Amino acid sequence: MNKGYAVFCDANRQFYDAPHRSHEEGSGSAALYEAVRRELPDGWQRHRSGDWLAFRPLDSALPSQGWKIHISACLDNAEKVLAQVWDYCVPRSIAFKCMPSRYLLHTRNAKYADRAASGKFLTVYPADDDQCRTIAEDLDRLLAGEPGPYILSDLRWGAGPVHVRYGSFTERHCYDDQGELRPAVEDDKGRLVPDRREPTFHLPDWVTLPEFLEPHLTARSATTLTGIPYRFERALHFSNGGGVFVGRDLRTDEQVVLKEARPHAGLAADEADAVTRLERERDALRRLSGLRCTPEVRDWFTLGDHSFLVMEFIEGRPLNSIFAHRHPLIEADPSPERLAEYTQWAMRVHRLVEDAVSAIHARGVAFNDLHLFNIMLSEDESSVVLLDFEASAVDDVNRRQVIANPGFVAPADRRGFDVDRYALACLRIALFLPLTSLFAVDRAKAAHLAEIAAQQFPVPRDFLQEAVDEILRGHRSTRIPEGPPRGGTDPYLPVELADWPRSRDSMVRAILASASPEREDRLFPGDIAQFATAGGGANFAYGAAGVLYALAETGAEPAPEAEEWLLRAAKTPASGSPLGFYDGLSGIAWVLDRLGHRQRALDLVDTITSQNWQDMAPDLHSGLAGLGLALDSLATSTGESALRDKALQCAGLAADKAGAASSGPAGAGAPRAGLLHGATGTALLHLRLYEATGDHVLLDLAAEALRRDLARCVRGVGGALQVDEGWRTMPYLGAGSVGIGMVLDDYLVHRADEEFEKARGEIVQAAQAKFYAQPGLFRGAAGMVLHLSRTTTGGPGTHAADLRRQIDSLSWGAIPYQGHLAFAGEQMMRLSMDLSTGTAGCLLALGSALHDKPVHLPFLPPPRRP
Repeated sequence: MNKGYAVFCDANRQFYDAPHRSHEEGSGSAALYEAVRRELPDGWQRHRSGDWLAFRPLDSALPSQGWKIHISACLDNAEKVLAQVWDYCVPRSIAFKCMPSRYLLHTRNAKYADRAASGKFLTVYPADDDQCRTIAEDLDRLLAGEPGPYILSDLRWGAGPVHVRYGSFTERHCYDDQGELRPAVEDDKGRLVPDRREPTFHLPDWVTLPEFLEPHLTARSATTLTGIPYRFERALHFSNGGGVFVGRDLRTDEQVVLKEARPHAGLAADEADAVTRLERERDALRRLSGLRCTPEVRDWFTLGDHSFLVMEFIEGRPLNSIFAHRHPLIEADPSPERLAEYTQWAMRVHRLVEDAVSAIHARGVAFNDLHLFNIMLSEDESSVVLLDFEASAVDDVNRRQVIANPGFVAPADRRGFDVDRYALACLRIALFLPLTSLFAVDRAKAAHLAEIAAQQFPVPRDFLQEAVDEILRGHRSTRIPEGPPRGGTDPYLPVELADWPRSRDSMVRAILASASPEREDRLFPGDIAQFATAGGGANFAYGAAGVLYALAETGAEPAPEAEEWLLRAAKTPASGSPLGFYDGLSGIAWVLDRLGHRQRALDLVDTITSQNWQDMAPDLHSGLAGLGLALDSLATSTGESALRDKALQCAGLAADKAGAASSGPAGAGAPRAGLLHGATGTALLHLRLYEATGDHVLLDLAAEALRRDLARCVRGVGGALQVDEGWRTMPYLGAGSVGIGMVLDDYLVHRADEEFEKARGEIVQAAQAKFYAQPGLFRGAAGMVLHLSRTTTGGPGTHAADLRRQIDSLSWGAIPYQGHLAFAGEQMMRLSMDLSTGTAGCLLALGSALHDKPVHLPFLPPPRRP
């Protein structure tokens, strides 16, 4: 689970959206601070940039980089701190920016906020080092005694809320050593290098620390572990509130868990900071002392201003990891015996958890954060221990849930013990189909998932019906149907996925109904990546370009208003827009050409080729392979032969970079594998250029690239070949083995290869599981549908019945939107309409299987049979 998605859920109940979108002029915590509503003097400009609201005098010249000042604040003193900084900066013509509301400050300091950015409430921009010292000294005196969280990326000025960091003042970007586009600063040789933004203070190599900062750096190093009776051995987990570590009690040699809490940081929904929540956990565990289902408290101490709770180390494995390894639906065709054995195991484990929850309730404690990750199952699987009581309530049956896993978030009307009862109901379903995060979009999905679980497993319907009744209590009552759906129809979804073109038309209506053409940042709602890079709402993977491509490929009616939106976005690309195919301008240019806007596409190509792309990564998603494929395709469609020369230049650079990269598991620092981010993307570029030029060297390069990615694969369940990422194996289209299989199919059209032939057959097996955690194209079931509908492998797993089964499984991640067919996006907490993670990608995949004309991904048309 990627916890970064949670902050994008508050602004919209159905789609991911930027936190500031629905809170710019709100009320309550969303209301703008009074200070930012003040009239500015003549000559000042107010500017919105994401969550930030910036103020600067137009006649002042600032450097492009230098020492900048960050000021932290707590929720209760932020208004006062902002007013004081405003009153200091505006008369002195000093530029600054701020988080303009209590809600946005809360979001920035939340438990799972970005640790490197957390705590930054105000940023002040000095003109030079001397002014930096003056401003920092003045603000330190002015704000003396004001509390605020420590900013991990910065150097703290004394003990107050003032911090400093060397970095960029303006938006400049460069490629890092992995070819990723990053914010940039200029080094001492005049080169742009990444502006490192990490949860630790970093001084660039070429920058000399000013003398006035030396005492603060010395003070930062003064707190050490000397004197405490514990040795920290390894970190288990980090959040914005602190870390969780395995350690050793030096007095007894007992292995222990040490949980850290930073003051004023890691805020929960009730605004409690990490220290307050850790105190709650300590008090709850002391109340529960003696129970076998909870850990014992060993100690409590403070180091610097951080609090630590020391607890008993619990042997065993978290339920989510055991569950992931033994779940039978990761197989293509689990036997009735496997399904029955798993069903008995799941029901027995649920009873153990239910008994544990009853035991803590009997002591007057509500857990309030029950989910698969917080349940430790003993090695012999005979008992459970509940972990992480920081959200718990002691003798308070009216406390609402303040921290929750997305798949176990209780409705707002549940309090106290009812929160745990709701989580137990979710657990009944999640043990069979771990898709309960969909309930945040539509709670009625509970009955649909229960019905699917009852069809897949020999689980008593009463067991699942009790869960549905609890989840839908106060919402509506839904009975789980007895037996399979009548007439092959699904009463939950507006149309069967295999009912093409009715399913296409329903998805198209959902996509178009979600559009917001009045917005400049995005047209169609999609993944949070829309907000991560400049122009993200227009690009191919997550934005309008990819959606329009899917609509056109599957025969949908033209969408002129959407095309006009994309044309406007392409006319003046946002500063810092990437050049890549899936994340940037080359993908947009390619789509514009296919939609008939050739000159506008060529204008954008001129912009792309005039920029420095020599340092791009070699990959398909963001790098040289995608850029080269787009240029080669445009050379063919437009007749601009010079574009093929540039495509060949991309191929040469990509081959050099990919060949120099080390091999081995991803965890050892090797580059990623797969179609989008691995060597397979460069193989695709070399293959297409071989077809255009007949140069066999390019075919050799394609083979070498494919072998590099195959070397990163391992065989799993049933002999399925998957990419080994070091800590998990991946079958998916984007970063897994199925994407490699697609290019193997295309390579084998031109040259026989026994290793490749064997590998693609084993990759087909990776597309046979009955359950994939998400529906999306690149990280979910839709990619399996697309591969099975396209592959020329033949044999077991590639028949029509196999494809139909995957289409049926794809429906598990579907949710109606305004009466039309739509799909959940990445992390399954909101719907998505984009190509990479959402409905447009599912539309393209279903079109590849069901449409009367070939539907395919860019540069991957259905291969010819050898």
